[in-house]
Amino acid sequence: MNKPECCYVTSLYLLPTKLVMHTLVLIFPLLCFFSLRSTAQRNLNFYPADHSCIQYTGRIDFSNPKLPRFWQPGVSIKVQFTGSYCDVIVNDEVLWGKNQNYIEVVLDGHPIRVQTKGKRDTIAVGQKLSIGKHTLEIYKNTEANIGYLELVGFRCEALLEPTPKPVRKIECIGNSITCGTGSDLSAIPCGKGVWHDQHNAYMSYAAITARDLNAQYHLSAVSGIGLMRSCCNMDIIMPQVFDKVSMRDDTIAWDFNLYQPDVVTICLGQNDGVQDSAAFCNKYVSFLKTLRDHYPAANFILLSSPMADETLKVFMKKTLSAVALKMQHEGDTNVHTYFFARSYTSGCDYHPTVEEHKLIAAELTEAARKIMHW
Repeated sequence: MNKPECCYVTSLYLLPTKLVMHTLVLIFPLLCFFSLRSTAQRNLNFYPADHSCIQYTGRIDFSNPKLPRFWQPGVSIKVQFTGSYCDVIVNDEVLWGKNQNYIEVVLDGHPIRVQTKGKRDTIAVGQKLSIGKHTLEIYKNTEANIGYLELVGFRCEALLEPTPKPVRKIECIGNSITCGTGSDLSAIPCGKGVWHDQHNAYMSYAAITARDLNAQYHLSAVSGIGLMRSCCNMDIIMPQVFDKVSMRDDTIAWDFNLYQPDVVTICLGQNDGVQDSAAFCNKYVSFLKTLRDHYPAANFILLSSPMADETLKVFMKKTLSAVALKMQHEGDTNVHTYFFARSYTSGCDYHPTVEEHKLIAAELTEAARKIMHW
């Protein structure tokens, strides 16, 4: 048996209020999904983070391949394993000595949202599972400014070769809406706990759209960020940080050769608000030309804000139409627009709820299918 070099102490205490189910049909799988248990008496093998059977998707810093580090929401890790259980071991930065990330753990298609509880957590996934092959996926639900996560590795009977990733690729650029901020009220209601207790990137419109289209996805999003003006005293804007692994911190250059999307959706403007039309259009066109340098073959879909009030809706429809027309007149015909049918503001701080993200995703999925002929 291959054992880790140090002892990993299980530290993820999953209270009943934290066992959040996206649908009631997940009640039975929960009975044997997560548990706290000693691994000392089991015949487990340890698979470090650089093992070839571990599949990564997203902007990740592999400077230390034994501890790949990631900040962005929606970054995912996938494995297939055999046996009746599997442990995943992760490190949390615990930024400011208090921030603990939320992650989505998806076992055989059943998603559960949980929160880390320490600097190092051993999450016991599955107990008394049927003997055979199982699929386990881990997604970062919280944003870059909640701190990084690192994968230490997996403990299970055996990891298997991963299935190929989907051929289609999507990148979703945006702000808090794209991050899934304020959307998940199932465990802690608005106004309770701390700001990121309602974050759920896995159930954001962007992630749902990608899954509906059977596509890989990157969420290149930061709460509060704008195209030419960000909110909340932020000193960064999207064109400044788009080329980084940690977009909120504006650190570590990202290699665009690692991920070439077929579709790029851009959902910016909510934090800018109504601006001078000419200035906003010029800034948007400049950003699209930078994106085109990185993604020469991608289709761009310029989105209105799902949170926009009537004034901002009118502004965005006018300016985004002008931006797309200008790009098309200059020979870039792979630039499109989509304007959401209504505003979705029933979540925390007027953000969309998880249920509203599903509605937003349904609109965007249909639009993307038409544009891409998927």
